[in-house]
Amino acid sequence: MKCPFCGYEESKVIDSRPTDEGERIRRRRECLQCKKRFTTYEIIESVPILVIKKDKSREAFDRSKLLRGMLRACEKRPVAMETLEKAVDDIESSLQNSLDREVTSMRIGELAMDKLKDIDEVAYVRFASVYRHFRDINAFMDELSALLQNR
Repeated sequence: MKCPFCGYEESKVIDSRPTDEGERIRRRRECLQCKKRFTTYEIIESVPILVIKKDKSREAFDRSKLLRGMLRACEKRPVAMETLEKAVDDIESSLQNSLDREVTSMRIGELAMDKLKDIDEVAYVRFASVYRHFRDINAFMDELSALLQNR
């Protein structure tokens, strides 16, 4: 951190505390050359994730859209809202932790299906039927057979 008084680039942190409900960190620093103190603020930089849709258009990742889709699949099923929110948190976290700033909607769908498979098999099949666009009963039965074989 560059000293605002002498321009020296080395300093030590004297005090550090969160501000703005944990969104920023306030740090008191001391320049190692001129010994003057100054304050810096650190904020978390969030880089938006872009979703590449099937028609090749792009839009910002919307966690509420993902949650709504998973909620629809879990309608009238014994699945707690906290469970779904945790699943969406996990998906969003894995997307943020990947180095890719653009991700296909297919990848997000696959991640959602993986989570739903562990949460509720009926919800998984519902989500898969919409996501994979089953054309006929045979495609549906193939998915069910694969699910039963993996049990």
